[in-house]
Amino acid sequence: MSALPNPSCVETGMVKRQHLSYAGRKVVLLTKHGKQDLLKDAFDSGLGCNLLHTDAYDTDQLGTFTREVDRSGSQLEAARRKARIGMSLTGLGIGIASEGSFGPDPYAGFFTWNTEILLWIDDELGIEVTGIANGPAQSIHREVTTVKELLGFATEAKFPEHHLVLRPENQGHHQIYKDISDEANLINTFYSVQKLSQNGIVFVENDLRAFCNPTRQEIIKNAAKDLVQKLCSTCPVCSAPGYWRVKRIPGLRCSFCNQKTRLPVAEVWQCQSCNFENQNEINANQFADPSKCDFCNP
Repeated sequence: MSALPNPSCVETGMVKRQHLSYAGRKVVLLTKHGKQDLLKDAFDSGLGCNLLHTDAYDTDQLGTFTREVDRSGSQLEAARRKARIGMSLTGLGIGIASEGSFGPDPYAGFFTWNTEILLWIDDELGIEVTGIANGPAQSIHREVTTVKELLGFATEAKFPEHHLVLRPENQGHHQIYKDISDEANLINTFYSVQKLSQNGIVFVENDLRAFCNPTRQEIIKNAAKDLVQKLCSTCPVCSAPGYWRVKRIPGLRCSFCNQKTRLPVAEVWQCQSCNFENQNEINANQFADPSKCDFCNP
């Protein structure tokens, strides 16, 4: 098995040698929610490319977190559509797109979890590279009927740094009030929305758009770091960027019963450009601790 290249080339000074192809290159980013400000530093310092922002297409047509437009297809497919639209609008051969999703946390399902995808498409090399980050989200909602209840919720929702969205009656009402980022506007909007509510209830929730949610912004930045790191890892055969782990192989044996556990024994790395593949042993331990064994601890 051949040795793996160092995937942390951003930190070891290998960017200049490996990425002259991206230095000074224009890369289009289609967004209307301020993501260009979140991504610029990572791509400037990590790859030396020029991030070209365009908002010539309303990305809300592809889906909204406030549910007036449902997203079609998967999170990755939505990111691909955004990148392709941006590339078509500008005529550039390299595009990047960001797409977020929110759901229950993968551990206990008790709180909301944010997963961010950044997709890099390079048509000249014929590759797609994906950066991913996730973590707990600032995403809560409540039905309120008084200003006191509203302000109590606002504190829990980390307002005003995190913006809020209001609508009458319930989460499905078609009238939506966004861009609420100060207390006076919040209270005034509450009274206006309550007048429209037949049951006196106002539904309030965190605004999940990138420029409205600092918690989400940090996860997007982490996804950018992940993407840059992957683009800095080049194939040992053809030198194409994006050479990265595609799967882990389980099977480290238990030190007590000698059964195979779910702990990995190796990783498989692959190049999208030439399809070179390499398997690399990763676990320094000869055996797994019995506490990690499904047979010893079913």
